[in-house]
Amino acid sequence: MQERMILLNDRPQHYCETGPEDAPVIVLLHGISSGAHSWEPLAPHLPGFRLLAWDAPGYGSSAALTTDHPDAANYADRLNDWLDALNINNVLLVGHSLGALIASAFVARHGRLVAGVILADPARGYKHETAEVRDQVYRSRWPALVELGNDAFATERAPRLLRPGPEASALERVQAGMSRLNLDGFKAANWLLANDDLTDWWPVHTALPARVLCGDDDAITRPDSVRALSATLALPYRGIARAGHASYLDAPAAFARELIDVAGIAGLEMEHLT
Repeated sequence: MQERMILLNDRPQHYCETGPEDAPVIVLLHGISSGAHSWEPLAPHLPGFRLLAWDAPGYGSSAALTTDHPDAANYADRLNDWLDALNINNVLLVGHSLGALIASAFVARHGRLVAGVILADPARGYKHETAEVRDQVYRSRWPALVELGNDAFATERAPRLLRPGPEASALERVQAGMSRLNLDGFKAANWLLANDDLTDWWPVHTALPARVLCGDDDAITRPDSVRALSATLALPYRGIARAGHASYLDAPAAFARELIDVAGIAGLEMEHLT
């Protein structure tokens, strides 16, 4: 995937891109400990699509949000500004983990741009928990980043995102993403996780083709809880075999098949697919 940068109101937005410019578009939203480059293993399995993977606000070289206490709408509106600047619409929107919360808010606020949705290993959020729980969630990650530093934090945390006995390349990719975390952007994303809720955004009665995916070995957003969330959202659930939380890294071919299936249901043309 090629690195790209665009200015939104004179502030940088970084992203990665691959695929023909006139191909149907898949927009990829990473999770709380990741970044745009994490999606690269999917590209060989989706040759008929244009893939756009952003670095969320405060990640990579993307400008941070203007608030330290964001909700999902702040991220969704930045996403809308980015896609508008690229003149992109009619997309298959894929949100992984915290990205699924952002994707849900985007559907609620800018659904006219979306042809279909994948919520992968979705992080629901903790908005409706007690203040004590919310504070614990908020402080469960970023203080360790401060204490350990990026490299040690990545070494300690990366294996949790993958299945037991992961491929070395997948583990290296997760570690690389964590090693690039920016503290301010990471803290803001932790605030979002602790203080918002995906179910408050998802329009249950939407007619959009949509699906919930979860790695069968996901130890972070566990399959039983994700199944329950999919039932709440009235969306079909698909398990990804031999995959942990970062299911698209553990099983990119199986993950890509789900995307192709939903894209077909959504009517996205795949004339470039070979």
